[in-house]
Amino acid sequence: MGWQVYILQCGDGTLYTGVTDDMDKRLEAHRQGRGARYTRGRGPLTVVYQEACCDRSAAQMREAAIKKLPRAQKICLIERSSVKGS
Repeated sequence: MGWQVYILQCGDGTLYTGVTDDMDKRLEAHRQGRGARYTRGRGPLTVVYQEACCDRSAAQMREAAIKKLPRAQKICLIERSSVKGS
């Protein structure tokens, strides 16, 4: 699918934003504790948002923009997407 930005909802209700070029592999890494340190011990993890980007640079720029958003705006972004509950 190419590069994408994703948001995970952690078991404690917090949100984690990241980028990947292989969502299945990255999600499995998070779930096995080999992903970002933030997600370790915060399972279960659910993908609640995905956005395709044209390349890694664009994905990282979008990730940075999403990370700057207040939680309420991230939730609005998630609610407008069709990935909820994946």
